[in-house]
Amino acid sequence: MLMIARKALASAHSKAIRLTTRDVHCFSSILVSPPLVSLDLPENWIPYSDPPPPVSFETEQKTVVIDGNVIAEEIRTKIISEVGKMKKAVGKVPGLAVVLVGQQRDSQTYVRNKIKACEETGIKSVLTELPEDCTEGQIISILKKFNEDTSIHGILVQLPLPQHLDESKILNMVRLEKDVDGFHPLNVGNLAMRGREPLFVSCTPKGCVELLIRAGVKIAGKNAVVIGRSNIVGLPMSLLLQRHDATVSTVHAFTKDPEHITRKADIVIAAAGIPSLVRGSWLKPGAVVIDVGTSPVEDSSCEFGYRLVGDVCYEEALGVASAITPVPGGVGPMTITMLLCNTLDAAKRIFL
Repeated sequence: MLMIARKALASAHSKAIRLTTRDVHCFSSILVSPPLVSLDLPENWIPYSDPPPPVSFETEQKTVVIDGNVIAEEIRTKIISEVGKMKKAVGKVPGLAVVLVGQQRDSQTYVRNKIKACEETGIKSVLTELPEDCTEGQIISILKKFNEDTSIHGILVQLPLPQHLDESKILNMVRLEKDVDGFHPLNVGNLAMRGREPLFVSCTPKGCVELLIRAGVKIAGKNAVVIGRSNIVGLPMSLLLQRHDATVSTVHAFTKDPEHITRKADIVIAAAGIPSLVRGSWLKPGAVVIDVGTSPVEDSSCEFGYRLVGDVCYEEALGVASAITPVPGGVGPMTITMLLCNTLDAAKRIFL
Protein backbone atom coordinates (compact mmCIF):
# COMPACT_ATOMS: atom_id res chain seq x y z
CA MET A 1 0.00 0.00 0.00
CA LEU A 2 2.85 2.37 0.85
CA MET A 3 4.44 1.80 -2.56
CA ILE A 4 1.10 2.37 -4.34
CA ALA A 5 0.53 5.59 -2.40
CA ARG A 6 4.08 6.75 -3.13
CA LYS A 7 3.67 6.08 -6.87
CA ALA A 8 0.33 7.86 -6.94
CA LEU A 9 1.83 10.87 -5.14
CA ALA A 10 4.81 10.93 -7.47
CA SER A 11 2.55 10.68 -10.53
CA ALA A 12 0.30 13.48 -9.34
CA HIS A 13 3.24 15.67 -8.40
CA SER A 14 4.95 14.99 -11.73
CA LYS A 15 1.85 16.15 -13.58
CA ALA A 16 1.56 19.22 -11.37
CA ILE A 17 5.09 20.44 -11.94
CA ARG A 18 4.65 20.21 -15.70
CA LEU A 19 1.95 22.88 -15.64
CA THR A 20 2.93 25.96 -17.61
CA THR A 21 2.18 29.55 -16.67
CA ARG A 22 -0.54 29.54 -19.32
CA ASP A 23 -2.10 26.37 -17.89
CA VAL A 24 -2.27 27.83 -14.39
CA HIS A 25 -3.77 31.08 -15.68
CA CYS A 26 -6.46 29.14 -17.58
CA PHE A 27 -7.51 27.37 -14.38
CA SER A 28 -8.15 30.68 -12.60
CA SER A 29 -9.16 32.93 -15.51
CA ILE A 30 -11.93 34.57 -13.47
CA LEU A 31 -9.31 36.16 -11.21
CA VAL A 32 -7.11 39.14 -12.05
CA SER A 33 -4.13 37.99 -9.99
CA PRO A 34 -1.41 36.46 -12.22
CA PRO A 35 0.13 32.98 -11.89
CA LEU A 36 2.77 33.01 -9.15
CA VAL A 37 5.52 31.71 -11.44
CA SER A 38 5.07 34.77 -13.65
CA LEU A 39 6.13 36.92 -10.69
CA ASP A 40 9.46 35.13 -10.25
CA LEU A 41 11.71 37.82 -11.71
CA PRO A 42 15.52 37.60 -11.57
CA GLU A 43 17.12 38.84 -8.35
CA ASN A 44 19.46 41.47 -9.79
CA TRP A 45 21.04 43.14 -6.80
CA ILE A 46 22.66 46.53 -7.32
CA PRO A 47 25.32 47.00 -4.63
CA TYR A 48 26.53 50.45 -3.63
CA SER A 49 29.34 51.71 -5.83
CA ASP A 50 30.66 53.93 -3.04
CA PRO A 51 30.64 53.05 0.66
CA PRO A 52 28.33 55.13 2.84
CA PRO A 53 29.91 57.47 5.38
CA PRO A 54 30.97 55.72 8.59
CA VAL A 55 28.41 55.64 11.37
CA SER A 56 29.59 56.88 14.75
CA PHE A 57 28.20 55.57 18.02
CA GLU A 58 28.56 56.88 21.53
CA THR A 59 30.30 53.68 22.63
CA GLU A 60 31.84 51.01 20.44
CA GLN A 61 30.14 47.62 20.64
CA LYS A 62 32.30 44.66 21.57
CA THR A 63 31.78 42.09 18.81
CA VAL A 64 31.99 38.37 19.52
CA VAL A 65 33.13 36.27 16.56
CA ILE A 66 31.03 33.08 16.28
CA ASP A 67 33.50 30.40 15.21
CA GLY A 68 31.70 27.93 12.96
CA ASN A 69 34.73 25.65 12.74
CA VAL A 70 34.81 25.07 16.50
CA ILE A 71 31.06 24.45 16.79
CA ALA A 72 31.03 22.19 13.72
CA GLU A 73 33.88 20.14 15.18
CA GLU A 74 31.98 19.64 18.44
CA ILE A 75 28.97 18.31 16.54
CA ARG A 76 31.08 16.09 14.25
CA THR A 77 32.67 14.44 17.28
CA LYS A 78 29.20 13.35 18.38
CA ILE A 79 28.36 12.19 14.83
CA ILE A 80 31.48 9.98 14.82
CA SER A 81 30.32 8.44 18.11
CA GLU A 82 26.78 7.82 16.80
CA VAL A 83 28.05 6.27 13.55
CA GLY A 84 30.34 4.00 15.57
CA LYS A 85 27.43 2.86 17.76
CA MET A 86 25.33 2.16 14.67
CA LYS A 87 28.08 0.11 13.06
CA LYS A 88 28.51 -1.90 16.23
CA ALA A 89 24.76 -2.45 16.66
CA VAL A 90 23.67 -3.34 13.10
CA GLY A 91 26.94 -3.67 11.16
CA LYS A 92 26.06 -0.81 8.83
CA VAL A 93 26.80 2.91 8.50
CA PRO A 94 24.89 5.85 6.97
CA GLY A 95 25.37 6.27 3.21
CA LEU A 96 25.33 9.51 1.20
CA ALA A 97 25.14 9.69 -2.61
CA VAL A 98 26.28 12.90 -4.33
CA VAL A 99 25.55 13.81 -7.95
CA LEU A 100 27.80 16.46 -9.50
CA VAL A 101 27.06 17.82 -12.98
CA GLY A 102 29.70 19.79 -14.91
CA GLN A 103 33.08 21.23 -14.00
CA GLN A 104 32.11 24.34 -12.05
CA ARG A 105 35.05 24.99 -9.74
CA ASP A 106 33.16 26.09 -6.62
CA SER A 107 30.75 23.14 -6.93
CA GLN A 108 33.71 20.76 -7.20
CA THR A 109 35.21 22.32 -4.06
CA TYR A 110 31.94 22.00 -2.12
CA VAL A 111 31.53 18.37 -3.15
CA ARG A 112 35.14 17.55 -2.29
CA ASN A 113 34.63 19.03 1.19
CA LYS A 114 31.43 17.02 1.69
CA ILE A 115 33.10 13.76 0.66
CA LYS A 116 36.03 14.50 2.96
CA ALA A 117 33.66 15.20 5.87
CA CYS A 118 31.93 11.86 5.26
CA GLU A 119 35.26 10.04 5.36
CA GLU A 120 36.25 11.75 8.61
CA THR A 121 32.98 10.83 10.35
CA GLY A 122 32.69 7.25 9.09
CA ILE A 123 29.79 7.90 6.72
CA LYS A 124 29.86 6.04 3.40
CA SER A 125 29.86 8.32 0.35
CA VAL A 126 29.29 7.63 -3.34
CA LEU A 127 30.07 10.33 -5.92
CA THR A 128 28.65 10.29 -9.45
CA GLU A 129 30.05 12.91 -11.84
CA LEU A 130 28.32 13.78 -15.10
CA PRO A 131 29.38 16.04 -17.99
CA GLU A 132 27.97 19.55 -18.43
CA ASP A 133 25.90 18.48 -21.45
CA CYS A 134 24.25 15.46 -19.82
CA THR A 135 20.50 14.98 -20.16
CA GLU A 136 17.77 15.07 -17.52
CA GLY A 137 17.13 11.43 -18.30
CA GLN A 138 20.68 10.47 -17.35
CA ILE A 139 20.42 12.24 -13.99
CA ILE A 140 16.96 10.83 -13.26
CA SER A 141 18.17 7.32 -14.06
CA ILE A 142 20.99 7.70 -11.51
CA LEU A 143 18.62 9.13 -8.89
CA LYS A 144 16.22 6.21 -9.36
CA LYS A 145 19.10 3.82 -8.75
CA PHE A 146 20.09 5.60 -5.54
CA ASN A 147 16.42 5.76 -4.45
CA GLU A 148 16.30 1.96 -4.52
CA ASP A 149 19.79 1.38 -3.05
CA THR A 150 19.30 0.34 0.59
CA SER A 151 22.89 1.26 1.46
CA ILE A 152 22.18 4.89 0.52
CA HIS A 153 20.22 6.88 3.08
CA GLY A 154 20.74 10.39 1.71
CA ILE A 155 20.91 11.80 -1.82
CA LEU A 156 22.34 15.19 -2.73
CA VAL A 157 22.28 16.86 -6.15
CA GLN A 158 24.91 19.60 -6.12
CA LEU A 159 23.46 22.96 -7.19
CA PRO A 160 23.40 24.96 -9.36
CA LEU A 161 22.70 22.74 -12.35
CA PRO A 162 23.39 23.76 -15.97
CA GLN A 163 20.62 25.95 -17.39
CA HIS A 164 19.32 23.37 -19.86
CA LEU A 165 18.25 21.10 -16.99
CA ASP A 166 14.95 21.39 -15.10
CA GLU A 167 16.15 21.75 -11.53
CA SER A 168 12.72 21.27 -9.94
CA LYS A 169 11.99 18.12 -11.93
CA ILE A 170 15.35 16.63 -10.97
CA LEU A 171 15.17 17.50 -7.27
CA ASN A 172 11.63 16.16 -7.04
CA MET A 173 12.91 12.75 -8.15
CA VAL A 174 14.80 12.33 -4.89
CA ARG A 175 12.77 10.13 -2.56
CA LEU A 176 11.38 12.14 0.36
CA GLU A 177 13.03 9.98 3.03
CA LYS A 178 16.44 10.48 1.34
CA ASP A 179 16.10 14.24 0.74
CA VAL A 180 18.90 15.21 3.14
CA ASP A 181 19.22 18.62 1.47
CA GLY A 182 15.65 19.41 2.57
CA PHE A 183 14.59 20.71 -0.85
CA HIS A 184 11.61 18.41 -1.50
CA PRO A 185 8.33 20.41 -1.62
CA LEU A 186 6.87 18.26 1.17
CA ASN A 187 9.82 19.00 3.44
CA VAL A 188 9.58 22.72 2.70
CA GLY A 189 5.80 22.64 3.11
CA ASN A 190 6.01 20.90 6.48
CA LEU A 191 8.61 23.44 7.57
CA ALA A 192 6.17 26.23 6.71
CA MET A 193 3.20 24.77 8.59
CA ARG A 194 2.80 24.98 12.34
CA GLY A 195 2.32 21.61 13.98
CA ARG A 196 4.18 19.80 11.18
CA GLU A 197 7.69 18.34 11.33
CA PRO A 198 9.73 18.05 8.12
CA LEU A 199 11.87 14.95 7.73
CA PHE A 200 14.78 17.25 6.91
CA VAL A 201 15.47 20.98 7.15
CA SER A 202 17.69 22.61 4.53
CA CYS A 203 21.28 22.39 5.73
CA THR A 204 22.39 26.04 5.65
CA PRO A 205 19.36 27.47 7.52
CA LYS A 206 19.57 24.59 10.00
CA GLY A 207 23.25 25.39 10.57
CA CYS A 208 22.52 29.11 11.03
CA VAL A 209 19.94 28.45 13.75
CA GLU A 210 22.29 25.98 15.46
CA LEU A 211 24.98 28.70 15.49
CA LEU A 212 22.55 31.20 17.02
CA ILE A 213 21.40 28.82 19.74
CA ARG A 214 24.90 27.64 20.64
CA ALA A 215 26.09 31.25 20.75
CA GLY A 216 23.42 31.94 23.38
CA VAL A 217 21.27 34.13 21.14
CA LYS A 218 17.58 34.19 22.02
CA ILE A 219 15.48 33.95 18.84
CA ALA A 220 11.88 33.99 20.15
CA GLY A 221 10.34 37.45 20.05
CA LYS A 222 13.28 39.02 18.23
CA ASN A 223 13.07 41.00 14.98
CA ALA A 224 14.95 39.08 12.29
CA VAL A 225 15.76 40.19 8.75
CA VAL A 226 16.73 37.66 6.09
CA ILE A 227 18.48 39.27 3.14
CA GLY A 228 17.81 37.11 0.08
CA ARG A 229 14.96 34.73 -0.73
CA SER A 230 16.50 31.81 -2.62
CA ASN A 231 14.91 28.37 -2.37
CA ILE A 232 18.18 27.06 -0.96
CA VAL A 233 18.75 29.53 1.90
CA GLY A 234 16.56 32.64 2.08
CA LEU A 235 13.12 31.06 1.94
CA PRO A 236 13.72 28.12 4.32
CA MET A 237 15.71 30.45 6.60
CA SER A 238 12.69 32.76 6.96
CA LEU A 239 10.38 29.81 7.62
CA LEU A 240 12.72 28.27 10.20
CA LEU A 241 13.10 31.55 12.10
CA GLN A 242 9.32 31.87 12.21
CA ARG A 243 9.07 28.36 13.66
CA HIS A 244 11.47 29.61 16.36
CA ASP A 245 9.01 32.46 17.05
CA ALA A 246 11.02 35.32 15.56
CA THR A 247 9.27 38.19 13.77
CA VAL A 248 10.73 37.88 10.29
CA SER A 249 11.14 40.35 7.44
CA THR A 250 12.61 39.44 4.06
CA VAL A 251 14.77 41.87 2.11
CA HIS A 252 15.28 41.17 -1.58
CA ALA A 253 16.36 42.89 -4.78
CA PHE A 254 13.01 44.69 -5.13
CA THR A 255 12.82 45.90 -1.52
CA LYS A 256 12.56 49.66 -1.09
CA ASP A 257 15.08 51.09 1.39
CA PRO A 258 16.61 47.77 2.51
CA GLU A 259 19.07 49.59 4.76
CA HIS A 260 16.25 51.09 6.84
CA ILE A 261 14.50 47.72 7.23
CA THR A 262 17.69 45.87 8.11
CA ARG A 263 18.67 48.46 10.72
CA LYS A 264 15.60 47.48 12.79
CA ALA A 265 16.72 43.86 13.10
CA ASP A 266 18.03 42.16 16.22
CA ILE A 267 19.19 39.25 14.03
CA VAL A 268 20.44 39.68 10.46
CA ILE A 269 20.90 36.70 8.12
CA ALA A 270 22.73 37.87 4.98
CA ALA A 271 22.20 35.44 2.09
CA ALA A 272 22.09 37.50 -1.10
CA GLY A 273 25.38 36.34 -2.59
CA ILE A 274 26.58 39.92 -3.15
CA PRO A 275 30.00 40.68 -1.61
CA SER A 276 29.94 43.41 1.05
CA LEU A 277 26.33 44.35 0.29
CA VAL A 278 25.54 44.96 3.96
CA ARG A 279 27.53 47.90 5.32
CA GLY A 280 28.02 48.92 8.91
CA SER A 281 25.35 51.60 8.46
CA TRP A 282 22.77 48.87 7.80
CA LEU A 283 23.16 47.39 11.29
CA LYS A 284 21.57 48.30 14.57
CA PRO A 285 24.14 48.49 17.37
CA GLY A 286 24.11 45.14 19.15
CA ALA A 287 22.58 43.16 16.27
CA VAL A 288 23.66 39.55 15.73
CA VAL A 289 24.89 38.93 12.17
CA ILE A 290 25.03 35.56 10.42
CA ASP A 291 26.83 35.94 7.09
CA VAL A 292 25.93 33.17 4.64
CA GLY A 293 27.55 34.75 1.58
CA THR A 294 30.81 33.41 0.16
CA SER A 295 32.15 35.25 -2.89
CA PRO A 296 35.65 35.26 -4.40
CA VAL A 297 37.16 38.73 -4.76
CA GLU A 298 40.40 39.36 -6.64
CA ASP A 299 43.35 39.97 -4.34
CA SER A 300 46.88 39.66 -5.71
CA SER A 301 48.30 39.45 -2.19
CA CYS A 302 46.59 36.08 -1.63
CA GLU A 303 48.06 32.73 -2.63
CA PHE A 304 45.48 31.95 -5.33
CA GLY A 305 44.92 35.56 -6.43
CA TYR A 306 41.60 35.94 -4.63
CA ARG A 307 40.05 35.92 -1.17
CA LEU A 308 36.62 34.93 0.06
CA VAL A 309 34.31 37.62 1.41
CA GLY A 310 30.77 37.53 2.75
CA ASP A 311 27.65 39.56 2.08
CA VAL A 312 28.50 41.73 5.10
CA CYS A 313 31.36 44.22 5.16
CA TYR A 314 33.10 42.49 8.05
CA GLU A 315 35.41 45.35 9.04
CA GLU A 316 32.52 47.80 9.29
CA ALA A 317 30.34 45.35 11.23
CA LEU A 318 33.00 44.91 13.91
CA GLY A 319 32.26 47.35 16.70
CA VAL A 320 28.58 47.58 15.66
CA ALA A 321 27.30 43.99 15.83
CA SER A 322 27.29 42.16 19.16
CA ALA A 323 28.19 38.93 17.36
CA ILE A 324 29.08 37.93 13.80
CA THR A 325 30.16 34.89 11.81
CA PRO A 326 33.37 35.24 9.78
CA VAL A 327 33.83 34.30 6.11
CA PRO A 328 35.29 31.78 5.73
CA GLY A 329 34.96 29.77 8.92
CA GLY A 330 31.41 30.63 9.93
CA VAL A 331 28.37 29.19 8.20
CA GLY A 332 30.28 27.03 5.66
CA PRO A 333 31.49 24.27 8.00
CA MET A 334 28.10 24.20 9.69
CA THR A 335 26.29 23.59 6.40
CA ILE A 336 28.36 20.47 5.73
CA THR A 337 27.94 19.31 9.33
CA MET A 338 24.15 19.63 9.08
CA LEU A 339 24.30 17.48 5.93
CA LEU A 340 26.09 14.82 7.97
CA CYS A 341 23.45 15.13 10.72
CA ASN A 342 20.61 14.74 8.22
CA THR A 343 22.26 11.68 6.66
CA LEU A 344 22.74 10.13 10.10
CA ASP A 345 19.09 10.82 10.97
CA ALA A 346 17.96 9.21 7.70
CA ALA A 347 19.89 6.05 8.55
CA LYS A 348 18.58 6.01 12.13
CA ARG A 349 15.00 5.93 10.81
CA ILE A 350 15.88 2.69 9.02
CA PHE A 351 18.10 0.91 11.54
CA LEU A 352 17.09 2.15 14.98
